[in-house]
Amino acid sequence: MSDTVFLVATAAVAFIAGAIASVSGFGIGSLLTPLLAWRVETRLAVAAVSIPHFVATAFRFWLLRAKVDRKLLWSFGLMSAAGGLTGAVLSSYAGSPVLSYLFGGLLVFTGFMGLTGLSQKLRFHGAMAWAAGFLSGLLGGLVGNQGGIRSAAMLGFNVPRDAFIATATVVGLIVDGARLPVYLFSQGSKIADLWPVLVAATLGAIAGTAIGERTLRRIPEPLYHKVVSALVLILGVSMLLKSTH
Repeated sequence: MSDTVFLVATAAVAFIAGAIASVSGFGIGSLLTPLLAWRVETRLAVAAVSIPHFVATAFRFWLLRAKVDRKLLWSFGLMSAAGGLTGAVLSSYAGSPVLSYLFGGLLVFTGFMGLTGLSQKLRFHGAMAWAAGFLSGLLGGLVGNQGGIRSAAMLGFNVPRDAFIATATVVGLIVDGARLPVYLFSQGSKIADLWPVLVAATLGAIAGTAIGERTLRRIPEPLYHKVVSALVLILGVSMLLKSTH
């Protein structure tokens, strides 16, 4: 694949990822990291993708800032961010393929529960909200897909559509703000060499976020959680397939 074609593909995938993330709360890292890993080592791909991820997440927060559920943010949200950072630190010591199988299966189960309506019988309150936040963040940090597992856990709360995305976005922004300086310090020069790809990815993700936010407003509330459940299920299946190969 030529450099020009790769840049176009990156922008297109980033656009789709940004649109999906505006509806589900995850997707940018899930789609862009494997694409960039075709050209560079996975560790560098993860670090580089954190830049368009941060910019698009910040833009999404700006669009939805008035919709944040502060009660959920201060309980589930902050614990999820703390768990995510803890998991990211521990991931270098727990890189077992078994983890990917386990969490892929967990996402499939959660997606199935949401699509069948069984998840509506599960509700987190009080200490359970704090525990669910930390555990989902920890698991996400370990497998490198915090957004997907965070959204899966948030299906256990009775949260309106816009508040769901806005709160998940704030948590993602906190995690990005903590990890980005580390990536820039450790791999700054290598990331800088990828600037054409990162510009294409960032612009694509911003455009996709703008389109996705408009799409979000058109999804009826009763349908919204099933859409997110379906995306969680797809992510779980893709993780299982990736682990198998």
